[in-house]
Amino acid sequence: MTSNDLNSKPRVLHLGEVDSTNAEALRLAAKGERGPLWILADCQTAGRGRSGRPWTSAEGNLAASYVFEPGCRPEELHQLALLTGVAVHAAVNRAAGQPISSLRLKWPNDLLAGAAKAGGILVETTTRDGRSIAVIGIGLNIASAPDIGGRSVTALDAHSPGLSRALMFATLQTEICNWLAIWRAGAGFRDIRSAWIERAGQIGERLTVNGGFGPIEGHYIGIDEDGALLLRNSDGLVRRLTYGDVSLAT
Repeated sequence: MTSNDLNSKPRVLHLGEVDSTNAEALRLAAKGERGPLWILADCQTAGRGRSGRPWTSAEGNLAASYVFEPGCRPEELHQLALLTGVAVHAAVNRAAGQPISSLRLKWPNDLLAGAAKAGGILVETTTRDGRSIAVIGIGLNIASAPDIGGRSVTALDAHSPGLSRALMFATLQTEICNWLAIWRAGAGFRDIRSAWIERAGQIGERLTVNGGFGPIEGHYIGIDEDGALLLRNSDGLVRRLTYGDVSLAT
């Protein structure tokens, strides 16, 4: 986050309906928007998840995107997905009024309640006048869960009845700001990494990763200093993965 962002309160653009808050953010960025700006939609009709998967968001759920200039080096932009996961995890627990015991993070960009997906993160970047602009998209299943083929999903209301979307959004804004300040445009990623590991699965958990190169199975042993996923396979070899869809092995 740039010093200008830290000293200015982000604006909020509240839309009744939009195809995708991230798509709208990128359209605005192409016209010169640099933020800090939140785009909040009551209904998202053509949202996108990782790898271009559809992510619908019905009324009562949260679909929001944050546009800002991160001020970091291009090779550090990927850290924003892990940072946002930490911020979202903290925001949900704060909005719920008490920790949701089953709430956890899954690399690189999912919020789970137990083994079911409760929310997702999509970070996209663009450049204008040689400066990077980041768009952090966040979708949370608060009142209902969309149907995602082959994946277990849940709504946060099942784990914290009466969770307020308005409070959730207000708390999310605060937590994103707090964790961006800790991150310090990449200089504080060590703290982000530690916070992420604390909120993720148990060391030794079995995972399957598919990144277009065939499934890789192994035991989770953490993330490295750059945020890459580390898996130990059955032969004891450690694989370092920077991309892929992760599922909990059954």
